[in-house]
Amino acid sequence: MANIKSAKKRIKVTEAKTLRNKIVKSALKTTIKKFEAAIAEGNAETSKATFVAATKALDMAASKGIIHKNKAARTKSRLAAKFNAINA
Repeated sequence: MANIKSAKKRIKVTEAKTLRNKIVKSALKTTIKKFEAAIAEGNAETSKATFVAATKALDMAASKGIIHKNKAARTKSRLAAKFNAINA
């Protein structure tokens, strides 16, 4: 355990940020799973709505630094390919 006041504060701040990051990352994974479930069903309208939500969630996570911007772009590209395949 830290003895210095600033070190104690850093521990508290890090725990709070870690919790926030975990919440956002978990929500991101959930939206992606919902999109993939809609794709598996073959439902075009639901897949469009969930695709928009997933891309927005990826952009938000990348802007907050929770995931790397290249990972967000790569994931969006893969989701778009799945979305286009079902709508083609």
